[in-house]
Amino acid sequence: MLSDWEIKARAHRCSRTGVPFTDGDLIYTLLFRDKSRLIREDISEAAWRQLEPATEPFSFWKSRYQAPSAKPPETVPRESAESLLRRLLDEDSSGSANARYVLAIMLERKRILRQVDVRESGDERILVYEHAKTGDVFLILDPRLNLADIEPVQQEVSRLLNAAAGNATSGKMPQMAETEERHGSGDA
Repeated sequence: MLSDWEIKARAHRCSRTGVPFTDGDLIYTLLFRDKSRLIREDISEAAWRQLEPATEPFSFWKSRYQAPSAKPPETVPRESAESLLRRLLDEDSSGSANARYVLAIMLERKRILRQVDVRESGDERILVYEHAKTGDVFLILDPRLNLADIEPVQQEVSRLLNAAAGNATSGKMPQMAETEERHGSGDA
């Protein structure tokens, strides 16, 4: 089950050599399964070339390292789609699986998250997302929604975002039809 999988931030140095990454370096992220949790390793291109052939991660991908920006914190914190997704993942309620899925797709469309892998584990389909700037990993269970399920989930997400922002107005969520086509309807 996904309950013991935590979001891990991208490392700022190679986990195999200890050498710090510099802005723009090509890095590889490896996820290894260890009983009920996943272990993340971010490694340099040189360390990647030195991996033993028998090394078999659960998932891996390459990306460019982006040094963290020295951005001042927001003066008035507000809950965005991203912070709501993080909160729902922390709470790990099975009742929020649909909302987590829709939030992840929304953030993917905004290019905040990018899908780096899809894993089948028994009867579960797990989408592996990486935060474009921070490198945080998000593991999202695909609830295999069908088209009839989309509108109620959109309304639930809209309600959660509005309630979190203290905003009583009801906003419409973006239409999900093209996302539904891309990620599958679950009818198969």
